[in-house]
Amino acid sequence: AEQSKVLSAVEDRMDELGAGIAQSRRTVALIKSAALAERERVCRLFTEAAAVLQGFQTEVLGFIEEGEATMLGRSQGDLRRQEEQRSRLSRARQDLSQVPEADSVSFLQQELLALRLALEEGCGPGPGPPRELSFTKSSQAVRAVRDALTVACASQWEQLRGLGGDEDELQKSGTEADAESQDPDSTNSLESEAPRDYFLKFAYIVDLDSDTADKYLQLFGTKGVKRVLCPINYPESPTRFTHCEQVLGEGALDRGTYYWEVEIIEGWVSVGVMAEDFSPQEPYDRGRLGRNAHSCCLQWNGRSFSIWFHGLEAPLPQPFSPTVGICLEYADRALTFYAVRDGKMSLLRRLKASRARRSSSLASPIDPFQSRLDSHFAGLFARRLKPAFFLESVDAHLQIGPLKKSCISVLKR
Repeated sequence: AEQSKVLSAVEDRMDELGAGIAQSRRTVALIKSAALAERERVCRLFTEAAAVLQGFQTEVLGFIEEGEATMLGRSQGDLRRQEEQRSRLSRARQDLSQVPEADSVSFLQQELLALRLALEEGCGPGPGPPRELSFTKSSQAVRAVRDALTVACASQWEQLRGLGGDEDELQKSGTEADAESQDPDSTNSLESEAPRDYFLKFAYIVDLDSDTADKYLQLFGTKGVKRVLCPINYPESPTRFTHCEQVLGEGALDRGTYYWEVEIIEGWVSVGVMAEDFSPQEPYDRGRLGRNAHSCCLQWNGRSFSIWFHGLEAPLPQPFSPTVGICLEYADRALTFYAVRDGKMSLLRRLKASRARRSSSLASPIDPFQSRLDSHFAGLFARRLKPAFFLESVDAHLQIGPLKKSCISVLKR
């Protein structure tokens, strides 16, 4: 009887283990099939991403080739015409030298022919090289894509490494993200309007500093500036920009709230702030407004507005406004750009590091531009800042102001 009990217990245990083994085998098969399916999906997505990058590469290289062909066609055509003109004039000069001095009629005919050739073709040097080649900005666009891709890959990898948290923590993070998106101080809150008179209480009278102006910028008093083709013979100055068509405002800001306005008259223009101690001798790719950690700007590129900071660009959907208001708030470590119309201020973008860095990276997809703000933007306010202006195209023209009748009582600080 005792032996029978033991055998029965063994059989029951074997049945349990058999059921467990079957369940484990199903689990192993499920994991393998899920991993295989996920691997296939990831490979497909990487293939699609590579195709997108390949297509972008093809478009950019085609853009460079097209720009090169167009400009070369014009330049080579000018060169060919000038060479033909020189050849014809050379032949006319040779014919003229062979006319006997006594033959006044033939001499005058040949001289008139040479003069007519010169007048018909025109004179003077051919067009010089363009100040900027449109296709040379291709590397900037690709660099921006590369930087955004690098930030996105790093953030998504952090998310993958953080997998395994409980659902309560995930739900809590999601709730925090929703709350932040509704925060009135959040940079995502772009719908506000405020009366212009409120900002005039913080009006700062900006005067352009001629000792910082690049040689291709012509100043009109202390309020207007235009980019020109011929360099201006400015005196030597250690604060003058040498590689970028930029100019700063006089005086440096280090505390309080400041507000000023800029009228965009023509061309591609960037307006913002730059650290007082930033070197004006930095090369073009690092010295431009918004392409480094020492400056930030709003750019109008002839088609749309965008924000630049630390080499990253954030496009804005708002339409063009000729009058732009800039508000710098040291207490909040914020920089805000407004479109000014009919006494109303429409928010374009408020730049500020997030109030709190989220502990969980699973809350929402990472915005590379906001991530860059969170990491570096507050550092701007550890420096003395100056109003800064970058005139990107050869026809760019801007004017500081208005702030005239409405600011009679505001003293220049």
